[in-house]
Amino acid sequence: MSVIYILLAISIAVAIIFFVAFVYAVKNGQYDDSYTPSVRMLFEDELVKEKSENPTETKKD
Repeated sequence: MSVIYILLAISIAVAIIFFVAFVYAVKNGQYDDSYTPSVRMLFEDELVKEKSENPTETKKD
């Protein structure tokens, strides 16, 4: 039964270490995306003209 307590304590310690490492990486900008903005301008879609709801109609005599 004491093995369970030891394993529980070790697993909580490892989880805390990984959480602290994750917070440290986020605060230092490890997960900032610096690549996408430079590529986004290369692959922008061209603007598509929208159809007007009331097109002008010509009268037939």
